[in-house]
Amino acid sequence: MNTALISLEIAVLLLALGVLLLDLWLPAENKRKLGYVAALGALGILVASFIWLPVNATFNLPLQAAGQAAVNVPVYLTLPTLGDNIVLDLPALFFKRFFLLAAVIVLLMSAEFASRIQSGISEFYSLTLIALAGMMFAASAKDFAMLFVSVELITITFYILTSFQRNRVASLEAGVKYLILGGLASAMMVYGIALVYGTSGTMNFTELNGKALALADKPIFLVGLLLVICGLAFKIAAFPLQIWAPDVYQGSPAPATAFLAVGSKAAGLILLMRVLFSALPLEFVVRWKGLLMAMSAITILYGSLCAIPQRNLKRLLGYSSIANGGYLLLGLAALSESGKVAVLYYLSGYLFTVLAAFTVIAVVLRATDIEDISGLAGLNQRSPLLAGAMTLAMVSLAGIPPLAGFFGKFLLLKAAIDQGSTYYWLIAVALVGVVISLYYYFGVIRAIYWSKEPADVSPLFVSLPLKVSLGACIAGMLYLGIYPAAALNLVTVVVRDWK
Repeated sequence: MNTALISLEIAVLLLALGVLLLDLWLPAENKRKLGYVAALGALGILVASFIWLPVNATFNLPLQAAGQAAVNVPVYLTLPTLGDNIVLDLPALFFKRFFLLAAVIVLLMSAEFASRIQSGISEFYSLTLIALAGMMFAASAKDFAMLFVSVELITITFYILTSFQRNRVASLEAGVKYLILGGLASAMMVYGIALVYGTSGTMNFTELNGKALALADKPIFLVGLLLVICGLAFKIAAFPLQIWAPDVYQGSPAPATAFLAVGSKAAGLILLMRVLFSALPLEFVVRWKGLLMAMSAITILYGSLCAIPQRNLKRLLGYSSIANGGYLLLGLAALSESGKVAVLYYLSGYLFTVLAAFTVIAVVLRATDIEDISGLAGLNQRSPLLAGAMTLAMVSLAGIPPLAGFFGKFLLLKAAIDQGSTYYWLIAVALVGVVISLYYYFGVIRAIYWSKEPADVSPLFVSLPLKVSLGACIAGMLYLGIYPAAALNLVTVVVRDWK
């Protein structure tokens, strides 16, 4: 395999090792600043992914959406010779850059949250980078062996990250719960992979694509695929393995929860898309349409209904994550190009929205130890920037225009509507979930501006790096909501390069 295919992953792993080495020579009072070094390094790798790539050429493809001016979108030609288990196509590059951007914001958040981690902050940064490498490997997975290795690299690092605040019982409890349920999901997945390999004789997605139709009536093959899908459903917090999310989100350190909510979910999603649209032919996947629709509907209703009584902010966002996993499955269930485009667009907006919310939570928790929604009382007086960022995040998650969440949900629903009346009941379930979400998301906004509980009005300090991070998240939410044409054309090009 050409090592140029994993050059970005190698750079991230070297950065992780570099952070650990720098930790040996830095005095304890300066180790927090390694978070800024790690964030700067990840940002450099992100920039390098645009400047240098193992590609033959680039060209501009003009695309034009209805009623919009034509936009020139850069398209990268991938290497003609790919590895047996690695693929470097446009979807892989899209998700690698997605993960790098998320990691930059999470590492900045971690540096500001460092005062709440008693020891080992450098290891926290390094483990975050190792999890990032696992996510980037997942984006390029071309066979089940690579899929499993990348999932385990992500999951094992999160076993540690979720329980990193060893002085808090809630954090240790979150780590144990994630370990037990993650181990169950991994066992299901590896057993499913064994069944698929045993019946097909291959773990390569391209080879399996050519054999799947001939195996469509073999129960063992079908059970194997079902177990693989269930294992990946764990990563995106979707039915039937969604129950871990609220407890783990609540107990984990805020930066770890943020990376889990965005990075781990996106990694599970790209792997699920690889299995459904690369390893299996469309004629085969159509038979599973009902299963995907049922998973989507149950996940949306479970997350939306269970979020209603929640008072803990991170737990509420845990149930919100489950509901959003259901919306993403709605796009996959459409089994169309427009559905995949909607999924990638929705994920882009979700990144900025969720990271903005968790950045605010991290700053508030640094000042107080209150995770209840009431802890946001008077936030508009303490920091208008934090209050505005959290308000926009909640409005975007609720799917209210003109923010990214609205246009993302619109694309998902449109992709389902285009498939005909078979999907109408699922669309109705999704709309019910949107209406329910208005209650608990706007409950957070009400606490910020109109809470009747006594409020601490002492100013909250927001560092320059966090101001830049929040500014980028706010800009992302607004840009994707108000000017969607360029981003929509870009993800369309990405989807059309699917291998």
